[in-house]
Amino acid sequence: MVPGPRTQSAVAGPPPPAQWHRVLTLLADISLLIGTRAVWATAAGHRPAVAVVISACYASVLACGVLALVVRRERSLARVDLCVLVTGVTLALCAWTVLHHGSDEALLTTQAAREVAAGHPVYGRAWPWLFGHGVARTPTVTGGYDLTYGYPPLAPLLTVPLLWLGHGGAPATAVSTGALVAGTVVLWRMLPAPWRSAATMVCLGFGMLPSYARLGYPAIVALALLVPVVVRWPRTGAGGRLGAAGLARAACLGAACAAQQLPWFLAPFLLAGIYAVRRGELGGRAAALVVLRFAGAAATGWLLVNTYFVVSEPGPWLTGIALPLTQGAVLHGQGVVDISLYLTDGSDRLDWYSAASLLLLGGLLVLFVLFVRRLGPAATVLPWCAFYLATRSQDGYYLLMTPLWLAAAVTAPASAFAGAWQPRARPLSGPRRRPARVALTVLLLMPALGGAAVAATGAPPLRMRVIGARHLTPAAVSRLTLQVTNTDAMALTPHFTLTMGQGMDPYWRIVRGPRTLPAHTTARYEIRPPEGRFTVPRPGARIRLRAFTASPQTLSSTDVQQAVRRTG
Repeated sequence: MVPGPRTQSAVAGPPPPAQWHRVLTLLADISLLIGTRAVWATAAGHRPAVAVVISACYASVLACGVLALVVRRERSLARVDLCVLVTGVTLALCAWTVLHHGSDEALLTTQAAREVAAGHPVYGRAWPWLFGHGVARTPTVTGGYDLTYGYPPLAPLLTVPLLWLGHGGAPATAVSTGALVAGTVVLWRMLPAPWRSAATMVCLGFGMLPSYARLGYPAIVALALLVPVVVRWPRTGAGGRLGAAGLARAACLGAACAAQQLPWFLAPFLLAGIYAVRRGELGGRAAALVVLRFAGAAATGWLLVNTYFVVSEPGPWLTGIALPLTQGAVLHGQGVVDISLYLTDGSDRLDWYSAASLLLLGGLLVLFVLFVRRLGPAATVLPWCAFYLATRSQDGYYLLMTPLWLAAAVTAPASAFAGAWQPRARPLSGPRRRPARVALTVLLLMPALGGAAVAATGAPPLRMRVIGARHLTPAAVSRLTLQVTNTDAMALTPHFTLTMGQGMDPYWRIVRGPRTLPAHTTARYEIRPPEGRFTVPRPGARIRLRAFTASPQTLSSTDVQQAVRRTG
């Protein structure tokens, strides 16, 4: 007898989760493993209870990995997503309990909070006792170090209630870690359900952002505040009304700008995008009113955070919050400046890197306005491209804001900009519009690229040669004697340092030699290490003698490893 076909229930069950959703959950789960062993190893020696919790998180990661692949319903997979989030938050908090001393950013923020609590001025005050003993300092081209607080005041204000946590940077790291956790939860909740594990992965996975939070970076606070601003940002002001949600977005943008300077670069792109989308829907006048109300609410929120400092110390406050843009910090980062730092012997046109960065930011903003229907989804990525040409092009400027890239990718797709207004220039909309658009793009970006080329092709203004060395031991130098020639047409005031690898070591003190070297002259300098001795590394290591000048900003470098060893 041939069996009949199987009967099916009259009501079909819910469809299984999409395979990409399973894979996304699995990737988020896997990302939590990165860096966790190092935290566990630290905890096992000092805080065994925390190590036990981390071990339980390993079990959770394994269980979630199995469940992500075998559950049959979308609702069940959503619960797995929640479990991955809870595991990620637990690991982040465990890591903070054992690694919460922070960096120079945390120490400065905590000290600023103490000054606020004591009613003392915050800006323009140097706190040299916070640095040294492994705490990094920011060297400037003036031959000194920036030892002051150079960020807007929101992070110290949030840190004040946590000063009871103790000395060091722990209070500030608690604020930034708490902000990261809160921002992750908000992003997770605001994203569509299938995409939520991506928030866990980008914010808490890979070990990137949690490590910056444990270092106490105020940018993490700004990131958390920007999350509700960026999610579905093209809907801001829809129908001509901001409503409570729009005003809340504006307040968060203002607060983010009061936490750190990076949101300053994002805000113009968001405002331009909101105007373009609303003008396509409502017309020019109504769109302008929406943007003005939004910007006004953001400015009000920013001002409320800053009011005390505006009244009590207006000059130092203004100088302090602009400090990262004006401090003249030495070259550092992974951008085009590496040409002058590592591939050539320097440049006498370093100021052009800053000019190129500003030109690129302006050019990208103009392109964004002209082609917002195409570039609208990239509004949260475009501003950071300008930092690639800046004198401080650290990768932190990119990765600290990567959760915003995800938020925009999921909630602000190209379809949200289909009806956005774009300027109607005839050459850009005619039959030959593609060549015209390419030509315009090149025209807008060429000034920035040209500025970067001018900076990178500059010549080092100082020729330097080691002509003598005084050794404490065969492997330790106590003095170096240099012959320095100024080939420039201007008098220069050099500041010397020896560096190995990347980064910038402390400046050496000039014991003998002119403070300012006139144009086209040669002088002999004797310089001394900051700690009284410089340990010569093993053969094969690259030692660079560098000289910075502030006006104009220049860098001159030369390899000296053979000279140091030969003269010893």
